[in-house]
Amino acid sequence: MSPHSRFESIGAYLPSTVVTTEELVSRMKEPPSFDLEKITGVHERRVRDTRPQSYEDSFTLAMKAVEDCLSRSQYGPEDIDVIISTSISRGKHATRMYMEPSFAMSISRLIGAKNAIVFDISNACAGMLTGTYILDRMIRSGAVRNGLVVSGEAITEIADTAVREISEKYDPQFAALTVGDSGCAIVLDQAVDEKDVIHYIEMMTAAEYAHLCLGMPSDKSQGVAMYTDNRRMHNEDRFLLGTNTQRKFLEARGRTFADEKFDYVIHHQFGAAAIPWMNAIAEREFGSPMPPDLRVIEKYGNTSTTSHFIVLHDQLSEQNLPAGSKLLLVPAASGIVTGFVSTTISSLKV
Repeated sequence: MSPHSRFESIGAYLPSTVVTTEELVSRMKEPPSFDLEKITGVHERRVRDTRPQSYEDSFTLAMKAVEDCLSRSQYGPEDIDVIISTSISRGKHATRMYMEPSFAMSISRLIGAKNAIVFDISNACAGMLTGTYILDRMIRSGAVRNGLVVSGEAITEIADTAVREISEKYDPQFAALTVGDSGCAIVLDQAVDEKDVIHYIEMMTAAEYAHLCLGMPSDKSQGVAMYTDNRRMHNEDRFLLGTNTQRKFLEARGRTFADEKFDYVIHHQFGAAAIPWMNAIAEREFGSPMPPDLRVIEKYGNTSTTSHFIVLHDQLSEQNLPAGSKLLLVPAASGIVTGFVSTTISSLKV
């Protein structure tokens, strides 16, 4: 049998500036007719520093997360076989969009990972889980021993654009008001026992829904904007994509959801109201109760590609995950991307 991988270490960086939803809404010319904080569950989010003397962009957020991650890893930079960068936002040296050389290449040079294979990928908010998927397969195939997946997301610029431009009671830019900036990094290596292991990770894309959430230059100003059709994006048909795929995956192996005995589930942090609904749909489809869901949306908002691992980092830092906890991670990204990750964690620390 091919070896499994595991999460060996984790690091994160969250900017120190806190902006509440109340503050954000107070800056709008046309505030929403509904309680944005109540609907989304976002009380506050972290926002990067844009002062010239301490400017933070996507790359600096990613680098700070890498440094934090490697500070508690058994591997030094020279031991890393692969670096995969998965950011959606790609600001470097105060640029709005930076493409070459790749972030992964730049990170490898700065930390001294001279032996690493390096590449960037982009898969909307499923970026870090996609990087995990690819690295898991590389480790299981025997191609590499370990690797680093990293993302830095300086995405609150879309919230600034939304604040300036929203002029209707219902506007496709409302989802942009929930985002927060962050950086996160994880090291994977080969599992040595069942106490620390990624049991399986599978992902799928339903591209017919790709137009429902788009990040692009604003059609009204020089800003970057995100346009989301929330009514069509967050509905039962869309949520069933993931549960149906996981149920078929388990059935092919002669197992049920109840057999998996998950202790916790971590959803993409895109809306506090949507998560209980997703859990209810999953319980109906699986014929089994869902485990408690872990979330940080109230204090960090939607941090895009990093969201699952920001939750994991937060829970580890609060010592809320007993050794041997079995987690289900469920991506939800524009594309539409969905899937499932099953992992048991024991030695991972913050």
